[in-house]
Amino acid sequence: MKLLFDFLPIILFFGAFKYADAHKAWAAAFASERLGFLVSGNAVGAEEAPVLLATVVVIVATLAQVAWLKVRGRRVDTMLWVGLVLVVLLGGATIYFHSQTFIKWKPSVLYWVMGLALWLSPLLFGKNLLRALLGQQMQLPAKVWHRLNFAWVAFFALMGLLNLWVAYTFSTDTWVNFKLFGSLGLTLAFTVAQALALSRYLKDETPAAAHPPVDTR
Repeated sequence: MKLLFDFLPIILFFGAFKYADAHKAWAAAFASERLGFLVSGNAVGAEEAPVLLATVVVIVATLAQVAWLKVRGRRVDTMLWVGLVLVVLLGGATIYFHSQTFIKWKPSVLYWVMGLALWLSPLLFGKNLLRALLGQQMQLPAKVWHRLNFAWVAFFALMGLLNLWVAYTFSTDTWVNFKLFGSLGLTLAFTVAQALALSRYLKDETPAAAHPPVDTR
């Protein structure tokens, strides 16, 4: 359920983009009329309207996630705060400058922030973040925790590069498809592979908890 919650803004981004892309004239008119005050020049073209509307949706969805957690008195993960800041800044730049580039960079920046956090935490603070997160579910030797941490650092680094490769090599429609299905599929596959490799260390049969916070809005 947590993974679904993490990916909910991506799902909404995908749905908003697909609908607007299929109704470009409507999307341009709607965006110009309702969101023109947010856009340089106060007008949105038919080709840029789908991404701009989807970006507005993902910003609102991320804000709603944080608000929902706060209202229920639940802790907001650090990565969700980071994701909120990035989606507001880069998404806002996409809307104002009519440029898809900013929102396309956002997943890569977030992947690299997560990877850096996992990499630098043991070096600077002597703390393995994965061990702090998953230590209640698994008892691992220190060497295995180190390898697991490195595996996720490498995964996040590669995902950031892969996102940019797709963004700059293929169409925006293909990038949107990858943003949902590619990112989610690869993350699930990597998580399952890690769970299988570490299954003998699990205290109970709750492999769904064995993944770090993931956010690629």
